[in-house]
Amino acid sequence: MKLRVITRIKGGLGNQLFCYAAARRLSIVNNAELVIDDVTGFVRDHLYHRCYMLDRFNIQARKATKAERLEPFERFRRALAKWHSRKQPFEQRRYIEQDGIDFDERILCIKVEETLYLDGLLQSEGYFKDVQDVIREDLRIIPPTDSENQRMAEKIRNNPAVAIHVRWFDRPGGPDSATHNAAADYYQRAIALMDEKIDSPRYFLFSDDPLAARAKLALPNGRATFVSHNRGDEKAYADLWLMTQCRHFITANSTFSWWGAWLGGENEKIVMTPMVVQNKIETTNWGFKGLIPDVWMKI
Repeated sequence: MKLRVITRIKGGLGNQLFCYAAARRLSIVNNAELVIDDVTGFVRDHLYHRCYMLDRFNIQARKATKAERLEPFERFRRALAKWHSRKQPFEQRRYIEQDGIDFDERILCIKVEETLYLDGLLQSEGYFKDVQDVIREDLRIIPPTDSENQRMAEKIRNNPAVAIHVRWFDRPGGPDSATHNAAADYYQRAIALMDEKIDSPRYFLFSDDPLAARAKLALPNGRATFVSHNRGDEKAYADLWLMTQCRHFITANSTFSWWGAWLGGENEKIVMTPMVVQNKIETTNWGFKGLIPDVWMKI
């Protein structure tokens, strides 16, 4: 009997990587085929207009057929599958939808029978840490070949490089900018600590709004480079690749820089990350159980 794990990929690039990694681990431990639904998680994303972005990685899994995506009438059939599964004991469910945001150990013990659907962001290395060597190999980024990115990568490799990521969930300077965006004080403390721990680090700043990030951070004169040439979602992989070339990391409250830090650096890398984002943890999805690896510094 052929076993399959069908993962529904969704969200931005960082969340797509979490969706993949958890499903890949389930396929390995169950000796099952991994199948990627690269369509249904995006067709109703009318707010952010995201698209599937994992084709730039060393991923060998095939894409789901229309039947495996539950088409036609996908929305109705998916809702029916979820409803039916919720009536079953967890270990007997054939459609696993993430329950809450905390790390859920039950998912590690799932036994696949025929076809299992996995639907959730699953934001924790706990879902794949025991097969992390495989995940790192799968998630090797196919490097961009243009000269600008290659020059930037060489500059990064020739310095004690620290990647800094500033993610803007709310408009810079807007009324909610102190609610979801990591505070400038966090970055200032992280930079001061990095200066203490590393001899003359060179900072490379990545952001979805580089000009606002430059204004927000007081980066050391002569030791900061603003990476701003990769614009748009289609070039997000290039920024992530450059980030992984760095040795150390100051992340935002963002799964994008989470993956930059997890995939990049060496064994002795230093990773600093926000412990909690302001007041609304439940809306920022940062600081919940299982998200931050134990060896990272929480500030």
